[in-house]
Amino acid sequence: MATVYRWRLAPDGLATRRQLRALGLRPGGQEVVAEVHRPRRRKAPLVAYLYRIEHAKPVRPMTPGRSAALAAAMLARRTCPNCRTDVGYCIPRSLGMCVTCHDTPLIRKDIA
Repeated sequence: MATVYRWRLAPDGLATRRQLRALGLRPGGQEVVAEVHRPRRRKAPLVAYLYRIEHAKPVRPMTPGRSAALAAAMLARRTCPNCRTDVGYCIPRSLGMCVTCHDTPLIRKDIA
């Protein structure tokens, strides 16, 4: 069981994943050392996991292969499956297509 601290009361030397990333570090396989609980009214508290900064490892550098894979993944998220165009923004998953295709009414040829 990890040690639990209240919001803003964690000791120095511990950091969340985001805080480690801001320092150019990653957890590097270490176990969670502690938790920070942020209380909320009428809801369960928010939980953040803490890692030791001295055991963290540097972030791996971006390689050309990883960069190409990331670019391909982002292109797939921006390409509308309906009109097959790169719309320049990530397609909302709730719509499943670009906003233009979603808002354009279907023209049925059998009615006209």
